Amino acid sequence: MTLIDHLTLLTLSDGFAAIFILLAWAAVGWVIEHPPSTKPSVSSLMASYRSEWMAAFEARDNRIFDAQMMGTLRQGTSFFASTSILAIGGVIALIGNTDQLRGVAQEFANADDPVFVWQLKLILVGFFLTFAFLKFVWAHRLFGYCAVVMGTVQHPGTKGGAHRSEQAAQLNIRASINFTRGLRAMYFALGALGWLMGPIMLILSTVGVLYLLWSREFASAPRDILMNG
Repeated sequence: MTLIDHLTLLTLSDGFAAIFILLAWAAVGWVIEHPPSTKPSVSSLMASYRSEWMAAFEARDNRIFDAQMMGTLRQGTSFFASTSILAIGGVIALIGNTDQLRGVAQEFANADDPVFVWQLKLILVGFFLTFAFLKFVWAHRLFGYCAVVMGTVQHPGTKGGAHRSEQAAQLNIRASINFTRGLRAMYFALGALGWLMGPIMLILSTVGVLYLLWSREFASAPRDILMNG
């Protein structure tokens, strides 16, 4: 059977649910990264704080704290990259042996669906996890670039120090953007697991992920704290 023949095994509701989660993922990411000027997201607020951090870094003599902060940020990206690659391995193992999964899910979904349908549902989860892994790796690399540029800043007031600190700030912000994209993809990977219990559950889990992301970026206590800064 060709790929087109395999895709015809999906129901219309399956196709709609799969398109819905992909569009939701793209849309919420765009809104978070390009929020209205009257309602900034936590991510956009933190970008300004990162710029302030690098400006303060350039102005102080003792920079041990800044080095520790960069190490912590890189450890965080490394942890999530390792976690996502382990999850990808688990998904690949399930794709190769869907019988056990069908046995577990038969209480919630149609266990008589063809093997390809079950594999496709897992591939969607794997897609989000792979995207997350790539973003975490790139964020880790960008934090490394930022640390190198920070290392070129000499004593406070040295010529070119302000320019170097601004470069470090922009690298730090780009690293944060990629890290946040990776986190969003992991959230949607969890939401995509709902497809194993049917298209309606996939739509519901997607709506749940959307609400979670929206509330954290636009209606959370940390946002209120940052806004008061």
